[in-house]
Amino acid sequence: MAIQDYKGPQFPLPDGWIVILKNQVEWALHCCAILAGLPEGHFLSTKALAELHGVPKEYLSKALQALSQAELVHGTLGPTGGYRLARAPDKITFLDIVEAVEGKRSSFACTEIRKNNPCRPARSVDKTPCAVARVMWGADKAWRDYLRGVKLSDLARTLEKDVSPDVLRKTFDWVLDRT
Repeated sequence: MAIQDYKGPQFPLPDGWIVILKNQVEWALHCCAILAGLPEGHFLSTKALAELHGVPKEYLSKALQALSQAELVHGTLGPTGGYRLARAPDKITFLDIVEAVEGKRSSFACTEIRKNNPCRPARSVDKTPCAVARVMWGADKAWRDYLRGVKLSDLARTLEKDVSPDVLRKTFDWVLDRT
């Protein structure tokens, strides 16, 4: 599914319900989008990425380190050091990036509070997982499945349609001046 075709979650959610992710997820996604446009052999520093996005360099470093540990980006040291993608943009999904920063565990952890119900028989054993947990795990799976289907290359095509050619050119030039 193309990004521009996305009409929202494909499962019912109450109004205002959102999945809360760390700021570093947004930062990592934007940084990977920029790194996807780098010419072969070029690296962009953490400082330049932080400046471009207006985020704290120290915190952005943590997100970039997570991407590096997940082998989504290559980092190099020195005056021309920085980061670049470790794979082609069509080989990196949004889910790869989210899981590099957030981890792979479910966004919902059931603590079985249903067992605290004083009306339940003593020593009762549940035969199925909690109904609330099943709904939440289904929602978690649905958004992960969607993110798994969106590649960085899809984002690049969408940005070419959504962002003016002038802004894209100026951004590309700004980035190249810092590589």
